Amino acid sequence: MEGTISKKDVIVIGGPTASGKTGLSIELAKRINGQIVSADSMQIYKDMDIGTAKVTKEEMQGIKHYMIDIVSPDKRYSVAEFKADAEKAINDIIKNGHVPIVVGGTGLYINSLIYNINYPQLEFDKKYREYLEEQVKKEGLDKLYEQAKRIDEEAISKISPNDQKRILRILEIYNQTGKTKTELEKISREEPLKYNYKVFGINYERSKLYDRINLRVDKMLDQGLIQEVKNIKEKYNEFPTAMQGLGYKEVVQYLENRCTYEEMVEKIKQESRRYAKRQITWFKAIKELIWLKAEDGIEKNIEIILEEIN
Repeated sequence: MEGTISKKDVIVIGGPTASGKTGLSIELAKRINGQIVSADSMQIYKDMDIGTAKVTKEEMQGIKHYMIDIVSPDKRYSVAEFKADAEKAINDIIKNGHVPIVVGGTGLYINSLIYNINYPQLEFDKKYREYLEEQVKKEGLDKLYEQAKRIDEEAISKISPNDQKRILRILEIYNQTGKTKTELEKISREEPLKYNYKVFGINYERSKLYDRINLRVDKMLDQGLIQEVKNIKEKYNEFPTAMQGLGYKEVVQYLENRCTYEEMVEKIKQESRRYAKRQITWFKAIKELIWLKAEDGIEKNIEIILEEIN
């Protein structure tokens, strides 16, 4: 079954980590003359391949991918930058006669597109960031989490109490603009959408998903995740965001003798399962999203997507 798609339709495939987004999106792209825009906040980084389960050249099967390997691990990359770059990629894909397929598990990235949220492109305030990081060391992240909760309860309810990067972001936005992240999002959502987004999410039976996550972590370690982290630490001087990534920070703790190998493995698996749970919660909040059952298989799910977009 082939799909006929209007010029401005953009397919979005989201879902938790290890749910099979890559395989489904590549098969779909082959069927509908599609090209893929990655919406993954870690796959944007160069040299970070194993720990991000980055799609390989072989897996791509000749399908062009955008937004992968575009940033050095020593650079900061904001949601505002992602939105601008992703919309340019979508525009280029449509202009060249292909169908854009946005694929990834970073809810913040996907929301910025499907709701047209213009996150402020703030000038980075190094002093304020250093002050916040010092507070984390002195008093713990819990204190800043509570502070962020008092400022913007709606935004903080969507993130983990351990998510230092996003907790600091809530505080930084308020510090620089005098408005909360939620207020700024509501203002920007009033602008009309540039594209007609058709949003799908892959759902996996929870215990099977967790088994897949555990196996993926074992595979990453077999493929050389520890050596990948060592190589990155040798090559780059600083990591404003990259080394806070899931899988990477735990390996760093192991290399610094702050945990045993067994503790590191269990921590990566546990945090990956927790992350998947948060991703599912995030995608459930997208009212327009159509769920696909992973157990139905790629062929059946492609049929469902094509029926929905025709």
